Amino acid sequence: MFRTFISALADACWRTTALMRKELLTLLKDPANRIILLVPALLQALLFGYALSFELKHAPYAVLEPSRSAASAALLARLDSTGVFKRVATLSSASQIAPAIDSGRALAVITFPPDFAQRLAQGQAAPVQVVLDARNSSTAAAAGSQIAAIAARYNEQELGLAPGIRVQRRAWFNPNLDSGWHLLPGLIASLSMIQTMLLAALSVAREREQGTFDQLLVTPLTPLQILIGKALPSMLVGLLQSSLVLLIIRFWFQVPMAGSLWLLYLGLLAFNAATVGVGLSVSALSLTMQQAMLYNFMLVLPMTLLSGLMTPVRNMPQALQAATHANPLRFGVSIVRRVYLEGATLTDVAPDFLPLLAMTALSLPLAAWLFRNRLG
Repeated sequence: MFRTFISALADACWRTTALMRKELLTLLKDPANRIILLVPALLQALLFGYALSFELKHAPYAVLEPSRSAASAALLARLDSTGVFKRVATLSSASQIAPAIDSGRALAVITFPPDFAQRLAQGQAAPVQVVLDARNSSTAAAAGSQIAAIAARYNEQELGLAPGIRVQRRAWFNPNLDSGWHLLPGLIASLSMIQTMLLAALSVAREREQGTFDQLLVTPLTPLQILIGKALPSMLVGLLQSSLVLLIIRFWFQVPMAGSLWLLYLGLLAFNAATVGVGLSVSALSLTMQQAMLYNFMLVLPMTLLSGLMTPVRNMPQALQAATHANPLRFGVSIVRRVYLEGATLTDVAPDFLPLLAMTALSLPLAAWLFRNRLG
């Protein structure tokens, strides 16, 4: 009986091994499958390593320094010597603080009082105000902490037991530096993108796999009409999902909205149009629904990493920062965050609309051309 059991076990192992060998050969025999298995993992590992960084690597700041004192210059020299902080503007009045922060040009604005040097000379505490762009709460908190630490070292090394410099931090757009305020509004665009791209990517591939695509092409419908018929349903689903996420963020998590609802939806419409253009191009390139799904998932993760949703684009290497200009999610997240948290106007977010419109103008005609010319 024992020999029979061993023989049956060996036979089962052999059959299982044979089946595994067959499946591996089937999977690896196709060169396209080998590329799909290896290349995405390699690229995503590199993207995670370079793009997903929570360290403060690049912190542009502006200075309002009416005192023009040696003490303030010494403190700013310590700031610049870190290699992290870089002065991008020297302001002449307090009215210039808001434009520097709102435009994203400066992560922080450091303001010295007119009697800064006099207070230090008299042994009094000299307050220094630091206004932080808290739309990215983690970056703002890190910048504020580093500035405070540099001021504390200056007090210890230069002033000894004197009261010294007192850093007063103010976080704009996110007063409590709540990480949820930073992350949640970006989900209005990013969560809808996944479903929108998938629906668009499957639309033509489904027709091609079922054999009805050629019939569609010989109908009286023009390529433009086919394109619109394929694009609009996906865009409507994307807007519906964005609306659901918006309601959850506003009323369940109670993140207050500062901007215009119509401008938010105008931005989401432009973002969805660009996203659907990418999805339809992927769909037209795919011969089967399985290929369309694989190509779609290959794109979603890099687009999310390079969007600035989790980490600032300014922290990424220059090559990846350039690549983000071809990513609709980067500009969709920017529009949603600026309108939702900052209360930005159409003039403020117009630079984010232009790349989305350009992507739409390129991807949708490309998809229409592929409808006619892609060989099945």
